[in-house]
Amino acid sequence: MKLTDGAETLKNVGEARLVLLHKLGIKTIGDLLEFFPRDYLDRSVISPIGELAQGQMATILAKRAGDAQFRQLAGKNITRLYFSDGTGQIAISWFNQPYIQQALKYGEDYYISGKVAWSPAGLTLENPQWDRVEGESLSAGRIVPVYKLTVGITQKILRGLIRQALDETAGQIEDFLPPNILHAHGLCGRSFAVENIHFPNGGEDFYTARKRLVFEELFLLQTALITAKGHLKQKIAPADIFANMDITPILSALPYKLTDDQVKVLDEIMGDITGGFALNRLLQGDVGSGKTAVAMVLCYLAAKNGAQAAVMAPTETLATQHFQAFTEILGGLGVNCGLLSGSQKPKEKREIKAKLAAGEINVIIGTHALLQDNVEFARLGLVITDEQHRFGVRQRAALNSKGTIPHVLVMTATPIPRSLAMVLYGDMDISAIRQMPPGRQPIDTYSVTKAYHNRIFDFIRKQVADGRQAYIICPLIQKDEGDEDASAAQNKQEITQVIKFAELLKDGVFADINVGILHGRMKADEKNAVMTAFGLGEIDVLVSTTVVEVGINVPNATIMMIENAERFGLSQLHQLRGRVGRGKHKSYCILVTDAKNQVTKKRMDAMTKTGDGFVLSEMDLELRGPGEFFGTMQHGLPRLMLANLYKDMEVLAAARDAVINMGEVSHLPLKNKVKSLLAKVQQIAL
Repeated sequence: MKLTDGAETLKNVGEARLVLLHKLGIKTIGDLLEFFPRDYLDRSVISPIGELAQGQMATILAKRAGDAQFRQLAGKNITRLYFSDGTGQIAISWFNQPYIQQALKYGEDYYISGKVAWSPAGLTLENPQWDRVEGESLSAGRIVPVYKLTVGITQKILRGLIRQALDETAGQIEDFLPPNILHAHGLCGRSFAVENIHFPNGGEDFYTARKRLVFEELFLLQTALITAKGHLKQKIAPADIFANMDITPILSALPYKLTDDQVKVLDEIMGDITGGFALNRLLQGDVGSGKTAVAMVLCYLAAKNGAQAAVMAPTETLATQHFQAFTEILGGLGVNCGLLSGSQKPKEKREIKAKLAAGEINVIIGTHALLQDNVEFARLGLVITDEQHRFGVRQRAALNSKGTIPHVLVMTATPIPRSLAMVLYGDMDISAIRQMPPGRQPIDTYSVTKAYHNRIFDFIRKQVADGRQAYIICPLIQKDEGDEDASAAQNKQEITQVIKFAELLKDGVFADINVGILHGRMKADEKNAVMTAFGLGEIDVLVSTTVVEVGINVPNATIMMIENAERFGLSQLHQLRGRVGRGKHKSYCILVTDAKNQVTKKRMDAMTKTGDGFVLSEMDLELRGPGEFFGTMQHGLPRLMLANLYKDMEVLAAARDAVINMGEVSHLPLKNKVKSLLAKVQQIAL
């Protein structure tokens, strides 16, 4: 029997059972061995009957003794059998399983496991599972694997098939990790690991097996990602190396002193730039932490070294804000800044593109318009992508390709857990600004039910009367990618609900103040008009979907009210909260939810207790998993079988370092394994 043989080659696998195995994704013997347990039961300790205590989970080793008893209760047939082990006797009942008296023979030994409970006949075992004492027991007297099931396949059946598969394919499991990596990281052989992840002889063997397989899973994923994305470090020509690294003029021009974190990040980036390799770094920083100042310093360096810099933002509003801020600071230092966006008139676009191609513009700031084929640079030396998760990797690569080997910095205000960042951005160095500039006010955050609506609206009216403004956010449910029609219909329906909700407020509680509406189905010029009006104070209350998550800076807005807050991840809630607290006035975030489950309660409590986006992102990953964290669905992150990005951080770091130190994949077994995984990571890499 071979690993590539179909599962039907196993004993006791007929057509019906094969269909059920296919439902679990098991088609071959190899698939079966890679179907790792989701949990384990520790049945390695055998408890004497005479020492059982109510409430404990226990396994006994006992003989069947005495005659079976039968009775009916509430429409159920009850079969009661007695067992003894020399320390005592126990009665155990099975419901609607009359065959049990024939299956369990008088005088024979059995392992029986269950929760100890009290019954009219004394202590008993609830929901008992049993196994004969003959040969190797797979369900008792050991650490027992627990698998994901489908109707018609039991744990006992699956354990038996996996045991059979392991025995039939002994010696065939390939160890595709290079020997030097196995040795360097103290990893066991793959054959031992697969055997002991299913049927560990003890706790030490289980942890040894799991460490190997988790490392392997993360190592393969990182290798595939980095192989698909390109080289970690690219050498740049001597003529392209920045020689002038004096940033004193730009630091003097900034209206504030950089924080220690900003200085640290700049040191890391400047170390990259002067090292002879192209900068390739992800910069994370909370809303208002000062990423834009870091970007300005880099653009200044590029200009002073005769290179051009491109800054790409996801919205015209954000691009315009950057252009104004960059021009104000860099313009006085002899750096010429330009703006390129989709809404500009054709003549204006042509002029900007001509100046860019001629090298007359040092720093160009724009939207997707920068990606057009007819946008050419004289010497593109630096590419900065703001709010990077709003762009696909193809789009970022398209801009990077307009230079020879430009320095690349991608920035995000959505803190990503370090472990997830190492997976999604395994080819990049990672920096973080965690320190907030002095003077930034904390935002008071509250979680309430919809019963508080009237009180919230009264509070908003009071704030508006004092000259302030407010956001009210309504969520859209995101459907699976494969259900595009349903998703589009659902979003259209919910946008209609957003509009109705806004109109209800306009005609009711906010009849005497200005209410605006903003959603993703509006045309670009309509959205810009609403955002501009809100920024100018012409709109008091903006009812919106999450399109305001980035690109709006209204210091006068002091209230962020979020309806159905349970539908958002913590990182997205934190992003939305960051739309307020930007001015000198006290600001508030009000999370409205009627959800009562414990996960929602934990998440809302976290929002009310911390304003640290990095803490919230780690909690989001722990509670919801990588598949639900922002962007990972869109990035196509493969489902991890064993690794946990929250708990296995150290193993992930070791696996990433091993990939980086390995360089090009030359070990043939590993090369073949990576090749089969590459197709699964194309959405991440391309």
